[in-house]
Amino acid sequence: MAVISCRLRGAPIIRCLGLNPSLVPVLLIWVVSATAEESRADDGRSSLVVPDVRIECSLKRKAGELLETEAFVARERYQEDITPTAKVRISWLGATFMHRYAVKVETEGDPSLQTYILRNPSSAVDISRELGARDETRLANVWCLLRLQANGESGALQTNSAPNIFFVRDGLGDLGVVDVLWGGAGWEIGASPIGNQRTWPPGTRVFSHGADKRM
Repeated sequence: MAVISCRLRGAPIIRCLGLNPSLVPVLLIWVVSATAEESRADDGRSSLVVPDVRIECSLKRKAGELLETEAFVARERYQEDITPTAKVRISWLGATFMHRYAVKVETEGDPSLQTYILRNPSSAVDISRELGARDETRLANVWCLLRLQANGESGALQTNSAPNIFFVRDGLGDLGVVDVLWGGAGWEIGASPIGNQRTWPPGTRVFSHGADKRM
């Protein structure tokens, strides 16, 4: 880069920066390269999850319907039961889920959920970081969706081999992952700490209260 003297009539000499012609191709290559790297970084960040449908599910009473209960007591709802009279056919509840989540008592909260499809294999930490502050849901949200698909019917929850995951705080207030999978005989429900090294596969459906994922 060269320094060029520029004189304006009636004014002192001003030192201006000028480009050496021989450096122009080099600078252009650098700019294009930097732009490409930034684009690749943006693509990698934005391709983790893909927004899907937005849904609403509420346990509150509607016209002609009975309210289940005001408080949502997890232990009363989440029980292994695959009999024809079960409110939700649940064939398996993981030990971690029972230890960390069955003790919870909640109110329903926000019935509106945004769904996403996981595009790349990712950890729970990476998914939560991208979704942002409103990634959290409640056990009541999970139960409401299960009630709509009590026997494995089609709906917001996937019933193929791909899991459905929710970020829910446990009985101690720690954020963790609740995963729901249809196993044929009934729903299989597990849980794991958010810092667990497990990698969730592409096609996993993620449920969040957030309207848009963090960019």
